[in-house]
Amino acid sequence: MRRLFYMGLEPYEGRYTLQLQDWSTAVFDRRGIDYTVVPGNTIDDTKAISVGQVLDAHGRSYFGMSQLMNLVQMMRNGECSGEDAVFFEDMFQPGMESLPYIMCQIPEEQRPKIFLRCLAQAIDPDDFVHVWGMSKWMSLYEQMCNEIPNVHILATNEEMVAHMRIANWSAPIYNISGLSFGKAEVQSRVNNNIKPWAERKDRVVFAARFDQEKQPDFFMDIIETVKAERPDVEFAVLSGGPLRSNNQKYLDRALQMEADGKLTIAKDLKKNDYYNIVNDSKVMFNCALQDWVSNTVSEADALGCNVIYPAYRSFPETFANDYTRLYVPWSKENAIKKILKGLNKPNENMGKISDWTNGTIDRMIDIMQGNGEQWLRSGNKYRDHVAESRY
Repeated sequence: MRRLFYMGLEPYEGRYTLQLQDWSTAVFDRRGIDYTVVPGNTIDDTKAISVGQVLDAHGRSYFGMSQLMNLVQMMRNGECSGEDAVFFEDMFQPGMESLPYIMCQIPEEQRPKIFLRCLAQAIDPDDFVHVWGMSKWMSLYEQMCNEIPNVHILATNEEMVAHMRIANWSAPIYNISGLSFGKAEVQSRVNNNIKPWAERKDRVVFAARFDQEKQPDFFMDIIETVKAERPDVEFAVLSGGPLRSNNQKYLDRALQMEADGKLTIAKDLKKNDYYNIVNDSKVMFNCALQDWVSNTVSEADALGCNVIYPAYRSFPETFANDYTRLYVPWSKENAIKKILKGLNKPNENMGKISDWTNGTIDRMIDIMQGNGEQWLRSGNKYRDHVAESRY
């Protein structure tokens, strides 16, 4: 790989995309990678999600198409050619159809390697594309991506690999076993001052989106049960913008619980504000149907907060099968037991998850440089590594 062309995501204050490029380029610099950050134009300067739940519908489209225009110009000028690689942080890139259109018409020696990181989409039965009626065209879009010459797919975990394989994806698939993460950068946002356990509030935080695929009702049921016996335990929902949902009933219930003094809704949080709350809490709780690793687990683990997540889909791999921090899905009793235990003391394995995900960008670079074939999941043995602990 002569040069890496980096196709990042537009920054949102309430999402991990705010730091994603910095995390990536810091590793590129450390490893001496020659790279170009392909620029895109943001639709405004708000860094906010106005339409949609995951990324802003207009903003993602505007940024992605402008970014692709710049990449196409670089390809036409010969700046990006057959010795190079192009890395897309998200497989869904408006304007992507231009790549196979161009690459099928240029000589093979001029075709760069293409690496697409998949974050979910139509292969996930709980993804938002199914909620909003986008699954048919999105699945066809994914099939198009698999037909791009020289394309390689990066999955975030073994279970995602399986979903890709049963969808008959034809491109080479690699498991990068985690999401991009920069542990040092996150800790620097609390001035590298991880709050001592004894000084933290007996607080349980929920940082997932408040949408149906994250099961906020499950979390609120747990609050009702715990509060009946342990009124001293605090519960908080953390949101980088106004609390939004694809189902109004969750908002109505949360607002009523807030009025009843059972739940705190911390909204419009800047990134540092969010990290300071996590750094002053004891448990990060998750009950998502749709979560492929989740940056929240790495963030909390890096900030000295226990993480209690379901033993579901990607999380056994992320947690290295740690039964002390994984609960039986979807047992409220088991989840509550793990939460209450998590309020007592820091888990003995705290820090290991964020150490592992801190190496995800390195694993991707290894793959791009041809040194990561152990992560290739082709052939009929792709399930052989599911039960392996990564660290």
